[in-house]
Amino acid sequence: MPLPPGVVLRPIQPRDDAGLAAIARQVQAEFGAGSASDPEVDAMQRFYSRPRSAYFVVEREGRLGGGAGVAPLLGGTDRVCDLRKFYLLPAVRGIGLGQALLDQCLLSARGFGYGQCYVEVLDRMSEAQRLLESNSFQLLQAPMGYGELRGSNTWYLRSL
Repeated sequence: MPLPPGVVLRPIQPRDDAGLAAIARQVQAEFGAGSASDPEVDAMQRFYSRPRSAYFVVEREGRLGGGAGVAPLLGGTDRVCDLRKFYLLPAVRGIGLGQALLDQCLLSARGFGYGQCYVEVLDRMSEAQRLLESNSFQLLQAPMGYGELRGSNTWYLRSL
């Protein structure tokens, strides 16, 4: 599916860190995820430049609209990645950007040699759950790895 006019999907750059941190905090607050300190949010480009990790952002008309990434699942096997820090501002939801980010993340995960992709979401994130379920993610009964998303009670896994 092609991106809408005026939209760019690209790898994260250092200049994106402050804007993404603001987006992350806004979306976390929207879904009641709390305001726990998360050093990763303030240094996304550095965190996702680690091996077998990648983060992508979407811009609409030159303004950051959100992003998503993959990284090794902490406490998991080397065959399982974690779909992480998937944030979209309300103004850019519903136009296919979530699907575009998910597709790019899964493509990268396959390229890194992962066999499965795990993700945690809050139960209030119904749009995210629909996106995951429509992309062959299967609901799990319990979390995998160390489970970093505070308040997360919905977990998914899919084969790559």
